[in-house]
Amino acid sequence: MQDLWLKTQKIFPGLAISIIVYGLSLVLVQFVPELGAGTIAIFLGILLGNTIFTQKRYNDGTKFAESDLLSYSVVLLGGTLSIQSILELGFNGILYIVILMGVTITGTILIGKRMGFNTNFTLLMAGGNAVCGSSAIASIAPAIQANDEEKALSITFVNMIGTVLLVLLPVLSAFLYQSELTQTSALIGGTLQSVGQVVASGGMVSPEVKELATIFKIVRVILLVVVVIWFGSMKARMNVKELEASEGNNHRALAQPKTKAKVPWYVIGFFVTCGLFTIGIITPEISAGMKEVSHVFEVVALAGIGLRVKIADLISQGPKTALYGLFIALVQIIGAVILIQFLF
Repeated sequence: MQDLWLKTQKIFPGLAISIIVYGLSLVLVQFVPELGAGTIAIFLGILLGNTIFTQKRYNDGTKFAESDLLSYSVVLLGGTLSIQSILELGFNGILYIVILMGVTITGTILIGKRMGFNTNFTLLMAGGNAVCGSSAIASIAPAIQANDEEKALSITFVNMIGTVLLVLLPVLSAFLYQSELTQTSALIGGTLQSVGQVVASGGMVSPEVKELATIFKIVRVILLVVVVIWFGSMKARMNVKELEASEGNNHRALAQPKTKAKVPWYVIGFFVTCGLFTIGIITPEISAGMKEVSHVFEVVALAGIGLRVKIADLISQGPKTALYGLFIALVQIIGAVILIQFLF
């Protein structure tokens, strides 16, 4: 009980600020409704987080808003979708996700090698961008024996790329596709780094895009197990070659890293609530309430994301890593646009 109270005390300041930014966004959206409350929340959060609320005491609360609230939002969103709606993605939708993930992983690894980054960092960046952001990095790290510094740096830049694309993709989809449902959902759901970012970005376009984009994203998350096993095997082969080259012996037993993948809990929760809605246990009235709460969590989380973006920290990482992130984003967007042209 005391631990819960201490945790609540740590979370409260940052969460309270996130809620205040959410409230301000609801007021400001009345003057610029075309932007949407989510867009205003993230930009207002960035502004305030780099000027007024710069103290570290807000970090726990804004982190809670960014990660936990978005996760709860995803679970609640499942209660507004049926299994049939997921199956409607079809063969082309699944093929699109598989090919785009392959393009993202291949491009990220090749560019990383070309720019001189180490293998672990490039694999973490590849998995984080191709699958599901921080969750993918957390699963891949032990499989390739990555250290804490490599893990932390990759999480920082994967989240940075995702935050930029979160705002950019709705604008790009309006320009390229006039926000058409399938194409816009494929672009957002196929490229953004985390499930929460997909929910938030899709919500900036329309509720329908948010739902379909989330389905595209869920397919990527399901493939996490495949990516972890693949990367673990790839790193093991590299370890063997290095040992053989240095000592002239085969040390396969020593070179095999652990390859354990965990499906994020909110993905399981999404399917549970989706199943309950499909069989009618979650009624349309309850579903409507879940949708409203999910939206509130989503916008508060966007405020938290904005508050956590520290421009000085990003600059301090140096132009080389930032340029690497830019190249990855371009690979994802160009790959998605080309595939959408042919498959949808």
